[in-house]
Amino acid sequence: MDFAFDARTQELRAKLLAFMDEYVYPAEAVAEEQRAALASPWDTPAVVGELKAEARRQGLWNLFLPDAEHGAGLTNLQYAPLAEITGRSPHLAPTATNCAAPDTGNMEVLAQFGDEQQKKQWLEPLLAGEIRSAFAMTEPEVASSDATNITTHIERASDGTDEYVITGRKWYISGAMNPDCKIFIVMGKTDPDGADIRRQQSMILVPRDTPGVVVKRAMQVFGYEDHSHGGHAEVVFDHARVPVTNLIGEEGGGFAIAQARLGPGRIHHCMRLIGMAERAIELMCRRAVSRTAFGKPLAQQGVVQNWIADARVAVEQLRLLVLKTAWMMDTVGNKGAHAEIQAIKIATPRTVVDILDRAIQLHGAGGVSQDFPLAELYASARTLMLADGPDEVHQRSLARRELKKYM
Repeated sequence: MDFAFDARTQELRAKLLAFMDEYVYPAEAVAEEQRAALASPWDTPAVVGELKAEARRQGLWNLFLPDAEHGAGLTNLQYAPLAEITGRSPHLAPTATNCAAPDTGNMEVLAQFGDEQQKKQWLEPLLAGEIRSAFAMTEPEVASSDATNITTHIERASDGTDEYVITGRKWYISGAMNPDCKIFIVMGKTDPDGADIRRQQSMILVPRDTPGVVVKRAMQVFGYEDHSHGGHAEVVFDHARVPVTNLIGEEGGGFAIAQARLGPGRIHHCMRLIGMAERAIELMCRRAVSRTAFGKPLAQQGVVQNWIADARVAVEQLRLLVLKTAWMMDTVGNKGAHAEIQAIKIATPRTVVDILDRAIQLHGAGGVSQDFPLAELYASARTLMLADGPDEVHQRSLARRELKKYM
């Protein structure tokens, strides 16, 4: 394993670091000011469009997509240090570079499983950053950590038309409050009584303006509505009808598509989480050298030094594990790297949450205020202990994999 940056990664990394310093960090406060003046809190601040235009001009666009036909053609190992950099401003930089979830996963699904018409109608405008999308999987009435529990129905119309009828209720559907969100990828059951529980589900494209699609409300996360990501919505599908050609892949293929989608999504989250931790360490150090308590700078307090040292050690460990996982995904595929993907999904969010918690503590009242990004970063990191499968599900699967060697 050689984790040294190759020439292309070095070039993109230098450009991205300069882009962050010159454009993204200064735009954070501007975006908040502009959002306060918008007619709707879900509208996109003008500065975001300016950032996207500049990122595209510089070639910092669709970096996540390894498919050279549609994306930058980078390997996971090449993309990892770039995603880490955007993670330092997770509510702005991924969107600016068209590398924000859930669009990234949806673009990967369409690129890998969509037919030519689906790619033309939905993938192309997503790749161009002209529209946004949402992935509708989680449901409030069942334990969605077990995807086989999903109850949303995708049924062939009984009136002889070539349509599917979608009925169900989803929530925490990221991005759905954004008026630019034009398409949902919906996971539901086409064969709820099928013998193979992993062949009961399918995925289907449902345009937002389809009659019967109702975006009911924004769901808060620790009191945040997460405007920058387009919110997390409760969505009802009340006998929404779409053409049968909107099915992605084949009937019964939804579970396999979901697994293919979530593998890259999990490592992308972990890459960005490391960037969040790096920003927290930077803020801790700046605070520690600028504040005095009990007669000496915080930087000279033993407990503060321990927090900073432990954070540095933890981040270096996580980065190596994420890079190893990226390397394995590139060399033996997502299936071959399954255990490593689970390991980073378990380790990264909980460790970064702990680092952010220490950073908040070091900032005192300021740490939980809107004057620093720490509280919002904490909410994002803590949520990722649930997103893409809660930690306990990955622990259960990883433990079984280890125990199997001794049975």
